[in-house]
Amino acid sequence: MVTVAAGQVTLSDRRTERRWSVGVAAYRLGVVPVTQGWYARVTGERPSTTRGDRLPVEGVSWVDAVRFCVALSRQEGLTPAYRLHDDGEGADWDPSADGYRLPTEAEWEYACRAGTTGPRYGPLDEIAWYRDNSGERPHPVAGRTPNPWGLYDLLGNVWEWCWDVYDAEVYGGYRVLRGGGWFDEHWSCRASVRRRSHPTLRIDDVGFRLARSLPR
Repeated sequence: MVTVAAGQVTLSDRRTERRWSVGVAAYRLGVVPVTQGWYARVTGERPSTTRGDRLPVEGVSWVDAVRFCVALSRQEGLTPAYRLHDDGEGADWDPSADGYRLPTEAEWEYACRAGTTGPRYGPLDEIAWYRDNSGERPHPVAGRTPNPWGLYDLLGNVWEWCWDVYDAEVYGGYRVLRGGGWFDEHWSCRASVRRRSHPTLRIDDVGFRLARSLPR
C-alpha cells in the first residue's frame, strides 16, 4: 500500500450535471486491485470466471468485498472497519478502526488523478486494459504503466467497488463503481466516470482495491 497525503478533489456526475468538492484526509491505498490468489488465501474461495493468481479478482459483490476486508483485518490482528447488517446488503463503518476497508469514491478519484488534471493520468493504451487492447479478458495486475503516485490499474482491467452509496433517493442502496474495465470503451475509462450496482450483484468485470485509514 502507498500513503496518500491529504487533499481535495472535485467529483462530478454526468447524469445529474452536479459537481461537488470533497476534502480527503491522508490514508493508505492498495498499489493494485486485490488479486485472485490473495482473495483465495484469505477466503478459500475462487469466484472469478477467468483463473490466475495474478489476475484481479472479479465476480465479487460489494458485500463480498466488505467481508474480505473484515476477514483480512482479523487475520492481521487489526480492528475491522465494518460491521455487516443482518439484511446482508449493508454495513456500518467505524472510521477510527485501523482495519482494511474500501476507498470512498473521493479517495478513489483523488488517488486516480494523482495530481493530474486531464480525464486520465496518461495515454490510455499505456495505462489501462480496455476493450481495444484487452482481447476482451482481464490481465495480470501491474501490467500497464502506473500513475504518478505508483498506483496501477486504476483505469481499466476491472471496475472497483467504492464504499459510497450512488444516489439513495433514486437507486436505494446501490454502491459506486469506478475505473472502467477490460470490456469497456475508452470513454468509460476516465477518472471522473461513475457507475453503480446493487451491493449483492457479482459481475465478471468488477473487483476492488483496499484502503486503510491513518491514525488521527
